Amino acid sequence: MHHKHKVDAPSGTALLLGEAAAKGRGIDLAENSVRARDGITGAREEGTIGFATLRGGSVIGDHSIILAGAGERIELSHSAQDRSLFATGAVKAALWGFGKPAGLYSMRDVLGL
Repeated sequence: MHHKHKVDAPSGTALLLGEAAAKGRGIDLAENSVRARDGITGAREEGTIGFATLRGGSVIGDHSIILAGAGERIELSHSAQDRSLFATGAVKAALWGFGKPAGLYSMRDVLGL
């Protein structure tokens, strides 16, 4: 979920989480994602990765991964309460990148993961 003014859906973070799930299962996300369900859609095909997108209020960013089976589910959630945490990460990345040669880096590099 994001604020009501966000124009893309799913968010980049949601897509990265979907990519990670697909990679872990050895499947292609583009071929196995379900992003819109409205009306009488029938059951979601087994093995697909479903996305649900919510927009409203001033929500900065809430993301949940839900692993649901028969009679149980596991949920992992992250809720961003303040945009300054993103600025802190951007500054950390800028300081880390200072003096590095040109190249393609990610936050994994910055965080040493």
